[in-house]
Amino acid sequence: MRLPAIAICLLLGLVLAGAGLPAPAFAVVQRCPATVPGSAVPEPEDLRSRDGVLRLDLSIRAAPQGDGSVRYCYLLPDGTQSPTLRLHPGDLLVLTLHNHLGEDLPGPGPGASATDVAPGHQGHGARHGDGSDLSCAGGAMTATSTNLHFHGLTVPPRCHQDDVLRTTIQASDPPFEYRFRIPADEPPGLYWYHPHVHGFSARQVLGGASGALIIEGIERAMPDVAGLPERVLVIRDQDLLHPDAPVPAGGPAVHIAIDHDGDAANTGTGGGRPAKDLSVNFVPVPYPDYVPATLAMRPGERQLWRVLNATSVTYLNLALLYQRGHKTREQWFGVVAIDGVPLHAGAGPGQGTQWRNSIVVPPGARVEFIAIAPPAGESAVLVTRSVDTGQGGENDPNRVLVSVTPQAGAPEPRSLLPAAPVPLPAPVRPWIGTVAPVRVRRLYFSEDPPDPRHPEAPTKFYLTVEGQTPAAYDPAATEPNIVVRQGEVEDWIIENRSPELHDFHIHQIHFQLVDWMGFAVNEPFVRDTVSVPYHDPSMAKYPSVRLRMDFRDPDTVGTFVYHCHLLDHEDAGMMGVIRVEPVASSVASPVARRPAASGAALATTHGVQSPAAARSDLCSARTAALLGR
Repeated sequence: MRLPAIAICLLLGLVLAGAGLPAPAFAVVQRCPATVPGSAVPEPEDLRSRDGVLRLDLSIRAAPQGDGSVRYCYLLPDGTQSPTLRLHPGDLLVLTLHNHLGEDLPGPGPGASATDVAPGHQGHGARHGDGSDLSCAGGAMTATSTNLHFHGLTVPPRCHQDDVLRTTIQASDPPFEYRFRIPADEPPGLYWYHPHVHGFSARQVLGGASGALIIEGIERAMPDVAGLPERVLVIRDQDLLHPDAPVPAGGPAVHIAIDHDGDAANTGTGGGRPAKDLSVNFVPVPYPDYVPATLAMRPGERQLWRVLNATSVTYLNLALLYQRGHKTREQWFGVVAIDGVPLHAGAGPGQGTQWRNSIVVPPGARVEFIAIAPPAGESAVLVTRSVDTGQGGENDPNRVLVSVTPQAGAPEPRSLLPAAPVPLPAPVRPWIGTVAPVRVRRLYFSEDPPDPRHPEAPTKFYLTVEGQTPAAYDPAATEPNIVVRQGEVEDWIIENRSPELHDFHIHQIHFQLVDWMGFAVNEPFVRDTVSVPYHDPSMAKYPSVRLRMDFRDPDTVGTFVYHCHLLDHEDAGMMGVIRVEPVASSVASPVARRPAASGAALATTHGVQSPAAARSDLCSARTAALLGR
C-alpha cells in the first residue's frame, strides 16, 4: 500500500441497522481514516462512565485499499475511531456493536471475500422464533462476521458478555448489545477490545480493529503515578506499505527470506525487511525509512505511558533513548503494571515501581510505565529493538517508533491521574503465589511444516494437552480439551516444540509465572500473556514455562479458550478449549500424570537465558520482559 492509497477515504452515508430497529444517526464520515507518517501522535478519544454506567454505540467498518489490503476500524457515530473506554470497578458497560462489514466488503477480493468460511463452521440455521439471540447460536464465521473480546477482563464467558466461541455477529444481524458489569475487584490498569472470530481474527486486528480499555484507579495501587498525566499508546501492525523497497544502505546485509505465511522470515541480525509495518495510534512508521511519529513533552516531565501491543504477530522490545548530537544513552523508565495488573497487587508489600531500560511486550500484552522527558537541549526516541523469534519466526528488526521533543509549552495529555488517591482495599483471596496447585498439566506448542513436495501449503499449528493427539482447533467439537473446577489453582507447564517463538494467552483469568526454563522466577505480579522460547535442535530439552493458573474467581465459570496470541497461528488452529465447572459440579477434572519440570540447567544457552540471569528478579531484562528474545 503506497502512501497515496492511505489518504484515499470513502464517504459513508447514514446507515440504519436492523429491520425496524432504532439506530443512532451516524454522520457522514471517513471510513477507517489513516494518518501520514511523521504526524504527531494523536490521543484516542476518552469515553468515561457516568453514574456507574458507560453506554456507547460502536460500528465496525472496512475500507479496501488499492493494493488489495483492507483497513478495519471501530467508529463512533460521529466518526471518531477506536475510543478508549474508561470504567471503574463495579461499573456497567453497555456497548451496542453494529456490523457494517457486509456493506464495506461487497464481493470476493483479496483478503475480503464474504464467502470465506472458517474450517468447521456452517451457515446460520433458522432464526429463533422471537428473533432473539441469533448471534449466540454459533453461526458461520466468515470474512464479514465479527464479535468482541474484552482482553484481560475477568468477565463471564457468556453471550453478551465475553464469549467468542458461539457469539458470531453477521452483517445481516441487528445491532448486538454487550452488557456486563466490571468486577468490583478487577485490578486497575490497561486492557483492550478486539474481534475474535476464529479464522479471521488476524485479518481484522491486522487491519486496525482494536482499542484500549482502562480500569481506573492505578494510582491507588502504585502511588508513584499519582498526579501524573497519562498517555495511551496503541501500537498496531499492518501489511508493508513498501514491500518492494530495498534494505537501507548501512544496515546489516541480510538475505530476505519469506516464511510459509508470506511474511519476511527472521534474519537473526536485527535488520532486514520486517514482516509487518507498525503504527502508533494509527500514525504509520513504515519500512524502510521508519519516519517516526512525533510527540512533545515538557523538559524533564514525568508521564504515565500506557502501551498496548495490539499487533497481530509483531513482538515489541521497547526502549527509550536520549540523544544529544551524535551521542545516545539509554533512559530508565519505571514499570508499574503488566497486562492490566499493578506490580505486587495481591502479593503483599514489594519494591513498587521497577526501573529498567527495556521490556519485551508480545502481541496482546500491555505495559504501563513512567516515562521521563529529556532535558532541554536533548531529544529522545521510543524504539523497538529486534526480537529473535527463532528460525521459523517472522522478522521483527530494530526500528524507531516515536520521536520525543522537549518543549516548555508542550500541551499536557487530556487525562490526569488523581494526586491524593485512597489506597485500594486488601485483596479478598490469598496471593496466588502462596497457594499450592491441586494438579499439574503439561501442554505444548508444535507445528507441522509443509510437505517439501507442496511448499506452497501452509504450516499447521497445534497447542496440545499432553496425552491428547495434536489437532488444530475444531469449532465443531463439543467437548473441551481441559476441565477444571472453579476455586482450584493449577500449574501448567507450557513447552515449545517448534522452531519459533509462541505467545501463550488464556481468556478470563490471569496467571503467575513461577518457572522459566527450569529456573524459579516467582514473579510478584500476574499476567495474561507469556512468551515461550523457541526450540533449537542443540537444546537438551524443550523450552518451557510453568504458570500458576488461577480459577478461583466465580466469574471464570463457563467455557472459553487459550491460544497463541500470534493471531495467524490462532486462526490456523493453535487454540484449545477449557471448561470451568461450578463448585457444586460432580464432573471430575483430569489429573496430569507427568511430573513437574526439572530445575536442571540446559546443556546449551542458545536462545536461552543464562542461569544467573534467569534467577534474577523482576528487573531481569528477560524474566520481567514477558520473556521474548
